[in-house]
Amino acid sequence: GYLETFLAAQTDSAWGLRNKAMLALGYDLLIRRSELVALMTGDIEFRADGTLQALIRRSKADPFGRGRIAFTSKRTADLIRDWLNWRGPNIDFLFCPIYQANAVNRDLSTTTVRRVIKAAAQRSGLCADEVEKFSGHSMRVGAAQDLLCAGHGTAAIMRAGGWKSLNVLTRYLEHAEHNV
Repeated sequence: GYLETFLAAQTDSAWGLRNKAMLALGYDLLIRRSELVALMTGDIEFRADGTLQALIRRSKADPFGRGRIAFTSKRTADLIRDWLNWRGPNIDFLFCPIYQANAVNRDLSTTTVRRVIKAAAQRSGLCADEVEKFSGHSMRVGAAQDLLCAGHGTAAIMRAGGWKSLNVLTRYLEHAEHNV
């Protein structure tokens, strides 16, 4: 899918390390860009099986901040580990800006996530019309559609993405190329 292409299109730099980790984590956790930039370093835990567990503290669908736990693939855990090894300790936010090749201890804007996705689409060689279709929400939408196409039921997809309403999930899935 697009994720593989977008990851491969990242540069071999600190920005590339961060962007690969952000794209993979956003996809695996099916989270909104606001949730992605709000993740704190302490919200993730490396597990014995090589994956990550993440606590998503607040979301649009969780106004009381009960949070939800979500899990990643081993590849995403490895990408996060690579990013953290470069980024170093004493940074509060999981993802942070990079200024003059140094990690800056502050959060990223949601606009940065959108720019990372658009830039990945452009670097992947997609035509301008295709690039235009990608947004800051594309990781969440794409992951939900990929789960459907892989045979997962709506209940599992709702749980994975933290959806409370089947109607909302249905809007995400309506353009999935899925043949039952």
